[in-house]
Amino acid sequence: MMQGMFSGFRGFAIIWAGQFISMTGSALTAFALGVYIYQLTGSVTTLGLVYALAFLPTVLASPVTGSLVDRWGPRRALLVSNLGSALVMLTLAGLLATHTFVTWHLYLVVTASSLFQALHTPAFAATPPLLVPARHIGRANGMYTFALAASQVVAPLAAGAILMVIDIWAIIIVDCLSFGVAILTLLVVAIPQVRRPDAESTTGVRSLLKDFRHAWRYVVARQGLLGLLLFIAALNFSGGFVDVLITPLVLAFAAPHALGTVMTVGGLGMIISSVAVSAWGGPRRRVRGILGFSLILAGAVVLGAVRPNIVLIGASAFAFLGGLAVVIAANQSIWQTKVPPHLIGRAMALQNMVANAPQLVAYALAGVAADRVFQPMVGRDEVHSGAVAALVGAGPGRGIALLLMLIGVLIAASVAVAASYRPLRRLEDELPDVTDPAGPAAGPSEVATVAVR
Repeated sequence: MMQGMFSGFRGFAIIWAGQFISMTGSALTAFALGVYIYQLTGSVTTLGLVYALAFLPTVLASPVTGSLVDRWGPRRALLVSNLGSALVMLTLAGLLATHTFVTWHLYLVVTASSLFQALHTPAFAATPPLLVPARHIGRANGMYTFALAASQVVAPLAAGAILMVIDIWAIIIVDCLSFGVAILTLLVVAIPQVRRPDAESTTGVRSLLKDFRHAWRYVVARQGLLGLLLFIAALNFSGGFVDVLITPLVLAFAAPHALGTVMTVGGLGMIISSVAVSAWGGPRRRVRGILGFSLILAGAVVLGAVRPNIVLIGASAFAFLGGLAVVIAANQSIWQTKVPPHLIGRAMALQNMVANAPQLVAYALAGVAADRVFQPMVGRDEVHSGAVAALVGAGPGRGIALLLMLIGVLIAASVAVAASYRPLRRLEDELPDVTDPAGPAAGPSEVATVAVR
């Protein structure tokens, strides 16, 4: 039975606002915990393990959580994930406030949070098709990327200032309150419950995995969707290298505050692009938009590696994250309009799993490739080869720059392969949109008002 007073695009906007606040609170906690655990242990290995635990459980749990989203519906799944995350954070705040926290507690906390995130991600992605008319799905996804970008930009600045005034446990309490706001918004919005023709009468992990196989078979039977899934996985693999290498690339020749400037400028690029997509709706031909803006990502990575120059790298970060916002929104829109509502939770969990796994591999390989191959080959402090110096400039850290330049070329090659695959190119023409469950829920004027705000 549906509950709540609001529905349609207005209902989505209310849920989005609550999730935006929750995402910002979580980003505050993530940044503060990263600083705290590094100051406590002085170990990069410990910090890397924490980052890995933030992804690995999500990847492993996705087949189960995606099936739960389709069984429960997005509303219940979001309520469980937000409530569970709040309880985990409340436990951590208690440990910190009573000075009983030890490092291994954080491993359990991050693992539990990652499991709830594995439920949250497909549930949130399954919400727009049930509330937003298909013609406005692009705007809804622009709002999602805005929330993602804005929370990541605001959090480091706010957390850094807050940590100077209050203890870390108080920041985590703020995060718990943000989950409370998200839960309240879910209680006042009516999200339709989709009837599932493939519903299982039994429960348990085996039954949930059987449910998940329905989504896998649906995607594999549609070569265009499978091609898109593999392309996004390849893009995330390259993106994992960029995530890891941008910090040592900048710090090889500049101070930490310069890195902060680069990250802030990049975040602003993503925010501006997301606002544009919210108003514009994204590319009309979404596959072309994904491939075209992925070429912008490739060019930005290559440009940022050409010379050790903060202005150049900042401009590259702006273009990279700005283009990435369009890619994310257009990709989400394709899945939400081409996959039936009763399968959308599992399909988005499948995408989340396939996209995150290569990123984890990239995180493991990036440091090894930079430290043991490219830095010694090029020269840690001085570039050994005049030809390489002409390509990436001279000075320390240019082995990392050469590796990043190759990653940019890899992204461009991935685009070329994807563009040559006919089922992907013709995906939007050959695979019809599914029935629009939210078709009559909102008019253009209502959407325009929400998007502007």
